[in-house]
Amino acid sequence: MKNTISWKNKFLTSRMLILIVILFAVACNSDKQLPDYKNSEKSVDARVADLLGRMTLEEKVAQTLSIWKGKNEFMTPEGDFLEEKAQEILKNGIGHIARPGEVNVEGKPNLSPLKQVKFANAIQKHLIEKTRLGIPAIFHEEALHGQQAPGATSFPQAIALSGTWDTELITEVFSSIAKEIRVRGSHQVLTPVLDVARDPRWGRIEETYGEDPYLISQIAKASVLGFQGESEVIDSNHVAATLKHFVAHGQPENGTNCGPANYSEDYLTEVLMKPFEDVIKQTNVWSIMVSYNEIAGIPLNANKYLLTDLLRDQWGFKGVVVSDYESIQQLEMLHHVSNNKEESAKLAIEAGVDIELPDMYCYPELVELVRSGKVSEKTLDRSVERILRMKFMLGLFDDPFAGIGNVQEVVHSQKHQDLAYKTGSKAITLLKNEENLLPLNENKIKTLGIIGPNAKGIHLGGYSNEPREGIDIYTGIEEFAKGKFQIKYAEGCRITEGYASWFANDVVYPDPKEEDKRIIEAVKVAKQCDVVILCVGENEQITREAWSVYHLGDRDELNLFGKQDALAKAIVETGVPVVVVLTHGKPIAINYIAKNVPAIIDAWYLGEKTGKVVADALFGKINPGGKLPITYPRSVGQIPVYYSHKPSARRGYLNGDITPLFSFGFGLSYTTFEYSNLKITPDSNILGKKAILRVDVKNKGKIKGDEIVQLYIHDKIATRTRPVKELKGFERITLKAGETKTVEFEIGFEDLKLYNQYKKWVVEPGEFDIMVGSSSDNLDTVLYTIIDK
Repeated sequence: MKNTISWKNKFLTSRMLILIVILFAVACNSDKQLPDYKNSEKSVDARVADLLGRMTLEEKVAQTLSIWKGKNEFMTPEGDFLEEKAQEILKNGIGHIARPGEVNVEGKPNLSPLKQVKFANAIQKHLIEKTRLGIPAIFHEEALHGQQAPGATSFPQAIALSGTWDTELITEVFSSIAKEIRVRGSHQVLTPVLDVARDPRWGRIEETYGEDPYLISQIAKASVLGFQGESEVIDSNHVAATLKHFVAHGQPENGTNCGPANYSEDYLTEVLMKPFEDVIKQTNVWSIMVSYNEIAGIPLNANKYLLTDLLRDQWGFKGVVVSDYESIQQLEMLHHVSNNKEESAKLAIEAGVDIELPDMYCYPELVELVRSGKVSEKTLDRSVERILRMKFMLGLFDDPFAGIGNVQEVVHSQKHQDLAYKTGSKAITLLKNEENLLPLNENKIKTLGIIGPNAKGIHLGGYSNEPREGIDIYTGIEEFAKGKFQIKYAEGCRITEGYASWFANDVVYPDPKEEDKRIIEAVKVAKQCDVVILCVGENEQITREAWSVYHLGDRDELNLFGKQDALAKAIVETGVPVVVVLTHGKPIAINYIAKNVPAIIDAWYLGEKTGKVVADALFGKINPGGKLPITYPRSVGQIPVYYSHKPSARRGYLNGDITPLFSFGFGLSYTTFEYSNLKITPDSNILGKKAILRVDVKNKGKIKGDEIVQLYIHDKIATRTRPVKELKGFERITLKAGETKTVEFEIGFEDLKLYNQYKKWVVEPGEFDIMVGSSSDNLDTVLYTIIDK
């Protein structure tokens, strides 16, 4: 009996061993059949190489293409996926799907967050299961200050975000935006904007982080960190950022969008290109967008030196270069450097543009261009390899679908709404406060007047979803006033007629006679009030992206538009105390208001919580601490007026003023700050060594407040002329009443260097003015000497 059991056990054990061997062999054989590019155990390099080697010419070209308007061919007006139509259009796959969240314009579907997820997943499922190689697509979105899509949280506009001078806050904001976008099924954003904005006629100032390359670099690095996270690999809570517009787009000739940028090499290198270089070298940013403009007669989309020699070979950029929307076809239609779309495609791909956005126009011609030998397949492979690598780094081959379950929990969550309020409260800026009119004492007001064209209506700036949603200034004050005091309202005048759609081509201006009647009515209202809140500025139609001759948005003067100055004068002349609240996206020459109105709050476009932020600032629940990221000129004639000018640039005007209306870095508080004990250690240093600058900052007032401590440097004598001062550091601090804090800055090579005549970054021995203070025109100075030893 024992022998029988022993034999049976041995038999069963042998069979089990055989079965294990068979299963192992099957598993090994199955593993061998799995292509390397689908094997997550393989390296990204191996997966990219394997996939690229399997692709046909048509499949390669498909990866350089995008679909935007064309996606309407395979989706219903309700946003449902039409698979048969998709099979025709997407048979070879696709590189990008543009803006699946979309906006309700030109008949495009307006997708809810949940609907967007379902649509995105349906496309990915189709691409993976119905195309030969199953390559997923990248979905990209606009996200300048929140996803430009229904339901998304709307944060303050970019120029206002920069006005916080708070990099940790910026990272938090863009991390929140990334979560909202990724949970809806998209993977890349066409932001941040790194254009150095130095012509306030330009309608896109609001999209930028201001006029200073250092401030732009710091805010942009913080935004990339928020979007992408700290790793080169982008996880499911983050998205790929896109730096734009490369390059020199923010100071266009004539102040009009897409104008040439004919600047010297040192100005391009030290100023206009500097934010891009810094962010590329100091982050893992995955994408760059090429600008529309030209430099020295070469449109950027055809500029091999900038897109390949500089960007990749010198700066080491490894990511994907995308065109701005329709900019490759503009090589033919705007710049006239090509005869047709075939030549445009050849110029762009050989210059280094990897993907044509947003729709298929020029790059489909690459199939025949490569087949005929006019474009090398190696050149095409170079771009396709970058695109595929980015898709692997986004995890799309291993986890291509968005999860439906937590969409409602993430998109426009209470946490994100609270962050939008917090950010607005950090951005709001106090420009004037005579005799401490602000904050208003709610107990001493019986009737408050709210007057002006921007009192009612949601104004968020460009790249916002429409219809816009949020709290307007009137509603915010009305909510605050309940049970405290009465409010009276008058429109006063209008900036434009009807809803101020950013997308609409036609702008309708108000009838001057009707405007005069509105001003008379506003004066009647003002006379019944103890204080008037005058809400003026701009709207989304008179300052915006001018994307064609039929859709303009740049201006040839900077004064308040229409009858707003006349309204301001009429209200001031009533003798009632006036507080002006500016809502806008770029500097305005508010000369009359600056001289005659006792209190001015700059509210920029503060996002969906604008009304609550403004009300809380007016009544002291918020102590404004923002600072201007851009200089305010007095007139068009002062342009350019940026603070970091060369010594020879401000000789003066006959019977005029060269000082700005408000300087870069300026901003007041309801408290006051005192700077003292400014010291640098050591004050004389050997070339290559670092020094420490310290300054004490004290809150001398009676309430808590934020101060933004700013560091500027000037090289007194140099082989190449130097700006009179350059921002090289800043720190936002919060101080209780009576509290003192010591702020430290480290000063080294990066802060003192210049781009010399031999095209090298160097620090030259000599004396430097080291300046610290509350704004670019309110600084204390110590001398610092570099010795060449």
